[in-house]
Amino acid sequence: MYNLPYFKIDNPEEVLQFMKDHPFIMLTGVDVNNHPIATQVPVFMDEKDGKIFLSGHMMRNADHQKAFAQNPNVLALFTGPHAYVSATWYTNSQMGSTWNYMTVHAKGTIRFQDGDAIPAALERLSLHYEKGNADSSTVYHNLPAEYTERMLKGILAFEIEITAIEHVFKLSQNRDQQSFENIISRLKEQGVDAGLIAAEMEKIKSKLFSS
Repeated sequence: MYNLPYFKIDNPEEVLQFMKDHPFIMLTGVDVNNHPIATQVPVFMDEKDGKIFLSGHMMRNADHQKAFAQNPNVLALFTGPHAYVSATWYTNSQMGSTWNYMTVHAKGTIRFQDGDAIPAALERLSLHYEKGNADSSTVYHNLPAEYTERMLKGILAFEIEITAIEHVFKLSQNRDQQSFENIISRLKEQGVDAGLIAAEMEKIKSKLFSS
């Protein structure tokens, strides 16, 4: 991780909120032979007894599921918007360009769950993304029993107990005010992720510069 203090924020609640706002994670680890593995899954984040847990489900007996079962130490990557920042936008352009981005790395141990935990995970996920519409045809409890019986055989629920959280919110905090404002202006012209990064920079501007 690009672990520099000026690319950090002081409020841990903002880091946790970022994780909640970006729940489609890259889950990585290594198997017993130290071969790297990864998969992308949506997760929920909950706090229990002062600890933070991630939960979700994945395909049973897939290569990554087998590897996580062999070695339960995992790293969950939460990623947000990112954008190229040209050094030509700085007051002094005689330096390398860079990339602004936001990411959280959460380390932990994974535990797989069978039985009632699997339909509970699917019910929670489908209800959440159907905006709580319990009558939606795709909410778990409304799916045909024949379909769900087949589906449950190929799925495992999981829970990850988080042991460490690190973050980088790299938003040009190390630039002078004129450069900072010019970067925002140029990013806004590009739209999409660049515009989102510009919006995040505007949120912290008053904390960086007194005028």
